[in-house]
Amino acid sequence: MTRPASPHLTALPEAAAGRLRPLATLPATQLARLHGVLTDIDDTLTQDGAIAPAALAALQQLAAAGVPVVAITGRPAGWSEPFALAWPVAAIVAENGAVMLRRQGGRLQIDFVADAATRAAHQRRLQACAQAVLAQVPGATLAQDSAGRLTDIAIDHSEFAHLDAVQIAQVVAVMQAHGLTATVSSIHVNGWIGDHDKPSGARWAVQQALGRAWNPAEWVYVGDSTNDQAMFQALPLTVGVANIARFVPQLQAFPGYVTQAERGDGFAELAAALLSARTAA
Repeated sequence: MTRPASPHLTALPEAAAGRLRPLATLPATQLARLHGVLTDIDDTLTQDGAIAPAALAALQQLAAAGVPVVAITGRPAGWSEPFALAWPVAAIVAENGAVMLRRQGGRLQIDFVADAATRAAHQRRLQACAQAVLAQVPGATLAQDSAGRLTDIAIDHSEFAHLDAVQIAQVVAVMQAHGLTATVSSIHVNGWIGDHDKPSGARWAVQQALGRAWNPAEWVYVGDSTNDQAMFQALPLTVGVANIARFVPQLQAFPGYVTQAERGDGFAELAAALLSARTAA
């Protein structure tokens, strides 16, 4: 059953003019010539931390058709491990581009952008920043998946806790004052040290996991929040699932198209359109 698009998408800021077009208006020829799919995880494939059945079926269909999928997330490496083994994806790039997980010969391989000594030095700074956030922002709590984080910190704003817009901005400000890069996903505020991000993680995975030269025009990216803006800027073809409506007022960079359905059902909508276009071609 096709779900209607979020009503909030009907009132877009002027900056979004010409963007967030219905996915149904995307020419099939553009989809047919793609090599693969890059996707966020939380609230793009999943809801409440579990993958939507439609999204899992879509991943299986894409894999069967020889269309590689790379998932890129702010979630920690520890949280991502079982999914890297269980889902039919080429790789999961976790912690906003810092860690890559993939199956190799039936086992899990984990690679890092930074070496062990650099990660240890960064970890000391990250923990000092985390303590500062907890001390300076009333109501701030560490994300419950923090034990699995190897290269960043995360503050929960919408998963198991709630922070309002002012509190979220305060968390970002403290992280930036400590020299961290800070981004806001649909559930967390993530902070890390280094120049890696989702676009660099996508390039890394395509080159290393797939052994393919990085050509942004060969890929479509699917996302749902402000944490996806760097990817919306880096790729010529991008899609938001309908629940991106929640973040439209905060977006400075917009996806080119938007699905009718939300979360994993929206991802499945994009996958079906891509596979149909390839079959027709």
